[in-house]
Formats: sequence, C-alpha cells, structure tokens
Amino acid sequence: MLTRRIIPCLDCRDGRVVKGVKFQSLRDSGDPVDLARAYEEQGADEIVLLDISATPDERSHHLDTVRSVRAALSIPLTCGGGVRGVADVAALLEAGADMVAVNTAAVARPELIGEIASRFGSQCTVLSLDAAADGRGGWRVVVRSGAERSERDALAWAVEAQSRGAGEVLLTSWDRDGTRSGYDLDLIGAVAAAVHVPLIASGGAAGAGHLADALRAGADAVLAASIFHDGDTTVGAVKAALTRDGFAIRP
Repeated sequence: MLTRRIIPCLDCRDGRVVKGVKFQSLRDSGDPVDLARAYEEQGADEIVLLDISATPDERSHHLDTVRSVRAALSIPLTCGGGVRGVADVAALLEAGADMVAVNTAAVARPELIGEIASRFGSQCTVLSLDAAADGRGGWRVVVRSGAERSERDALAWAVEAQSRGAGEVLLTSWDRDGTRSGYDLDLIGAVAAAVHVPLIASGGAAGAGHLADALRAGADAVLAASIFHDGDTTVGAVKAALTRDGFAIRP
C-alpha cells in the first residue's frame, strides 16, 4: 500500500514564517528553523519552504534561510520562490534543498521545466501550481504569489508540465488558502485524474478530517500550515487520526 506523506509548509518573508488567507493579510508565525525542527520531531515526512516575497521582489530565494533550515533537518526539503533559471535551482540544491518548486517563471517560459529536469532530474523538479476557480467550472493558474491570474487552464498546465519533466505537482487552491474550509476536492480530483506523477494537495485544512478528504480525492500527500503553526494540532496527532482512518502512514 502506498504510504501517504504529511508535509508542513513554511511560507517565508524576510526570514520569518508567515501565514495569511488567500495569500494576503500575512501574519508572523515564527522562526523557520524552530518550526522545521519541531515538525520533524512530531513526525513530518518532509518540509516545504517557500520564499513568497522572492518573485514579487524580483530576487532569488534567501539562501541563508535554506541553509539554516537544512542544518536542522534530516528529512527531505523542498524549496521554492524566486526560481527563474537553472542557476537558481543549482543554488538552492547546493544550499540544501532536495527538490525545487517552480511556478511563475515556468508559466512565463514553460521550457524552464524541461531545462531543470534535464540537468537535475525529474525527481528534483516540482511544479508549484496555484489555481483559482474561474467561475465556469474550471481553474486558472495564479502566479506571483497569488497577485496575478494567468490565462492558463490549471489542468492543461499540469499535464503540460508533467510532459516537460515535472516529477511532482504541489497543488494549492487560492480560493481555500488559509480559510480552513477544507481542500478543494473537485480541483484535487481533476488534477489527480489528469496526471500520473505524485500530487501534493494544499490549501484549506482545518484538521485531520480535511486531510483525509484530500487523500480520498486523489492526493498522494497533504500539505498544511495554519493548523500546525497555530498549535491547533500536531503532525503526530494528524498521523494517528489518518492511521485510524485506514491510511498507510509512516509512524
């Protein structure tokens, strides 16, 4: 049976973890090193570290943050934010990332995904796909940390990115982000049916029940932030609940 992954997310700005609603109204949630260390102790399978101000500020990822978090961890680390070319990917991997997520730059120039996969392997290449409902039963790709909606259809983009070499999709619902109203199960199901690479679901969790819903909808892994940062629950408690629900979870 496939083991499902539980992944806390650290959205960072100026070296601090922040969290908001629909990528806005950001509030401070703590130090990334302290949180990463705590989540690994609780049993996290991976950590995702996203520099959410890098692209809007037109700069690269804060590599010092990556190095500090990597030094505190023994579990896999995915990093994203400010990735504009293979040189940025190389810098992140050298700083300690195991995988690199790309969003805005790949939407602008899809060839970038193939360039990253060709040089570093598909296992290092993660499509970070932020999607917002278009009001017509579909979803559009959102870029620049939620600030802009592109004309790209989210499902078509997931398929194209997979064909170009993306080895994983990190799917975030812009509409559900930070709302604690549950994951967008229709979106998860649609993307899961469209691609065959692993799918990480993100956006909207309020508790273990929502994570279970996302896994049933087709996600291979579930990502959450607010419920962990705010102390509502722990990774260990979520894993215990999902195990009781019959999911194969690493202890």
